[in-house]
Amino acid sequence: MDPSSTHQPLPTSVPDEKYANVKWEDLAFGFVRTDNMYVAKCNYGEDFQEGKIVPFADLQLNPCAAVLQYGQGLYEGLKAYRTEDGRILLFRPDQNAHRIQAGAKRFYMPYPSVDQFVSAIKQVALANKKWIPPPGKGTLYIRPILFGSGPILGSFPVPETTFSAFACPVGRYHKDNTGLNLKVEDKFRRAFLSGTGGVKSITNYSPVWMPMVEAKKQGFSDILFLDAATGKNVEELFAANVFMLKGNVVSTPALTGTILPGITRICVMELCRDFGYQVEERVIPLEEFLESDETFCTGTASIVTSIASVTFKDKKTGFKTGKETLAAKLYDTLSDIQTGRVEDTKGWTVEIDRQG
Repeated sequence: MDPSSTHQPLPTSVPDEKYANVKWEDLAFGFVRTDNMYVAKCNYGEDFQEGKIVPFADLQLNPCAAVLQYGQGLYEGLKAYRTEDGRILLFRPDQNAHRIQAGAKRFYMPYPSVDQFVSAIKQVALANKKWIPPPGKGTLYIRPILFGSGPILGSFPVPETTFSAFACPVGRYHKDNTGLNLKVEDKFRRAFLSGTGGVKSITNYSPVWMPMVEAKKQGFSDILFLDAATGKNVEELFAANVFMLKGNVVSTPALTGTILPGITRICVMELCRDFGYQVEERVIPLEEFLESDETFCTGTASIVTSIASVTFKDKKTGFKTGKETLAAKLYDTLSDIQTGRVEDTKGWTVEIDRQG
């Protein structure tokens, strides 16, 4: 079910004080400058204190800042949803807080508490409320970032760490609802054992832009990466976890330190169990993945998206797509919870505002 199909486009010729002046029906997944952002700073040896909402602006950084010199930085991604009855909902922001804390420990950085993190996300959403799209027209994507902002050259400690968050209204990450066409990347690897693949490091993404661009030029939607140790097992997409369905068994690659522990991933696993499927986390050889009945990917941006085909060394394998797939059922169920169309019996959503 496509939520946008039940809503008429918001008129853009007549300003509405409730909304920013955006053509919501044309909304893509990309940067849109909004009004405000959140900033908090922490000196070495201290704890993060409450930050503040400030007008959106460029950040000033010392050229020797740890994030610029050594890549000491993490980010998160989550969304605020506007419901039909005017509420604003977040989806499991505490899980993003726990994940950024895990990354901060790996990067030897101070980090905000769970309460501080969730409070910051709520503040950003409310401070940019008019940028939250109408129901069915998109979401407000919130990007928290934690990075070494103090100058450092060759030795510890980093004198200052910054925690900030901004927001952009976004449409669907994958515009093609018919399913993704993936290319198996058999040369470049996304992550290595004992590396940073299991945390949301800013350094995980640009190293694989080159093969991603090449795949796009060849007409593919995304890349399916293999493990670095053997080059035989599937891991994840550029920015999404992956699942396969065979019979009544749903499988996803096990978290061994090279795969990001996606929040949508754990929700989908729970929903699959609710639907009566057996769920496994394990090593999945590519040859077995290609024999699946159905495959799909999950993520904050992707939500749940079917994979229509996977191409490996010029051999293309197709998979089931459409409204009768498990992916479609998962997408509808998850989207209904996130947008408040059904009762949230799992306690996954956080309401932050009852005012229209």
